[in-house]
Amino acid sequence: MRPHFSILYRLFNFYYDGFRNISDWGRKVWIIIIIKLFIMFVILRIFFFQDFLHKNYANDKQRSEHVMDQLINSSDKHD
Repeated sequence: MRPHFSILYRLFNFYYDGFRNISDWGRKVWIIIIIKLFIMFVILRIFFFQDFLHKNYANDKQRSEHVMDQLINSSDKHD
């Protein structure tokens, strides 16, 4: 188990040193990246990707039937 710990430790130190010694420009870029990821995964999920199946169907059987029906009917419409 010692070699795995050594690899993980070296990997952690690599990123830790890199982020600690990052320039101001790099820091600003990472802040922009984090803000964009937050918007993509949190804000968009709340407003645009609501849980349709849990809201409209009571149990897993009904949800699976709806999904199967949509898959089957969707392929019929494209033929």
